[in-house]
Amino acid sequence: MREMSLVEQILSRAAGESEVSPGQLINARVDLAFGNDITAPIAIREFEAWGGREVFDKNKVALIADHFTPAKDIQSAEQVKRLRDFARAQGLVHFYEGAQGGVEHALLPDLGLIAPGDVVIGADSHSCTHGALGAFATGVGSTDLAAAMLTAEVWFRVPETLQFVFTGERPKWICGKDLILNVIGRIGVSGALYKAMEFVGDTLSSLPMEDRFTMSNMAIEAGAKAGIIPADEVTSAYLKTRVKRPWKGQKPSDLQSVASVMEIDVSRMRPQVACPPSPGHVQPVDELEHVSVDQVFIGSCTNGRFSDLAQAASLLKGRKVAPHVRLIVLPATQEIYAQCLKQGILDVLVDAGGVVGPPTCGPCLGGHMGVLASGEVAVSTTNRNFVGRMGHLESQIYLSSPAVAAATAVKGRITAPDKL
Repeated sequence: MREMSLVEQILSRAAGESEVSPGQLINARVDLAFGNDITAPIAIREFEAWGGREVFDKNKVALIADHFTPAKDIQSAEQVKRLRDFARAQGLVHFYEGAQGGVEHALLPDLGLIAPGDVVIGADSHSCTHGALGAFATGVGSTDLAAAMLTAEVWFRVPETLQFVFTGERPKWICGKDLILNVIGRIGVSGALYKAMEFVGDTLSSLPMEDRFTMSNMAIEAGAKAGIIPADEVTSAYLKTRVKRPWKGQKPSDLQSVASVMEIDVSRMRPQVACPPSPGHVQPVDELEHVSVDQVFIGSCTNGRFSDLAQAASLLKGRKVAPHVRLIVLPATQEIYAQCLKQGILDVLVDAGGVVGPPTCGPCLGGHMGVLASGEVAVSTTNRNFVGRMGHLESQIYLSSPAVAAATAVKGRITAPDKL
């Protein structure tokens, strides 16, 4: 029997096969299938059109209202109502909105719905986020979600694995966002097309769980099918009070089972920024300090977690946002919002001149609560900076860590945090 990569091991179990190999087509049983208020209504429509009466498991289908919520207009309200009505009719255990909700890719792990070794699909491209827990997690289309809700299975072509080995001690202010931006800058937005990106190395042993989510989240920006980090002590500490079912630790893939290996020494890395119009146009922050900005957004499934907002607040405390800059901060879940409130982080953000709003994906996709006008420039902690992504086709988006975003908000131009 050939040596299988970590992703192949997970998929072989899900397919009921003793062995799978790259390029093989399989049907895999899913452990969690989920959708949001944009993608799930389509899946529900197809599910019903195919004669579906009951989802395969009321505990393994989750619906989350997060993209256009709180509802920005009548159409978005109808979308959420569609989810709500279906969830009630099906008796779904996991339907989330309002005070119980948040951005799906931050909410679901915190609820303990995902464990190492799971196969997770979501009708959203950033579903690869959950690979940070040692799961095979990937985005699918709405019709694939419908099929999974009906049959408990989805088909895959088994991907090759590209392994990225991070070495060296992280300098201050270097976080998961910088590591993944550096990788995408090296290999490009199609450098991992339909591959599994596996992140390993001594550097990651001290990398917090929240930073790991950020790295897996942006694997899709390199074209990857999945972004996975083997479950270790850091994973275990995160899951200890969340996941109630048994799971096992994991080892990195053996070198014989991966298609390629890239080693990255982070010891001298500077904060990274992706320039418009692509996540692959990455430069060190110091080369962009001439760029003035109109808006800074801190939030999203990429960088809206507690540590992200705490880091931003540590730089903004006692300082003020530049007069011409709009600073918008959206915690990724209601629980994170409450945690920031209790610890005084929201006070710091508001005192600095920031606007704090409810959990939503809104600004990230140019939906609401932070849409850009013609000619405006934004620094955002989100994951995409395509033309028109956050608003007008003639606006520009630079992607960064929360630390760079906070420093930029103070200076009014792109700034390294250690320059404050």
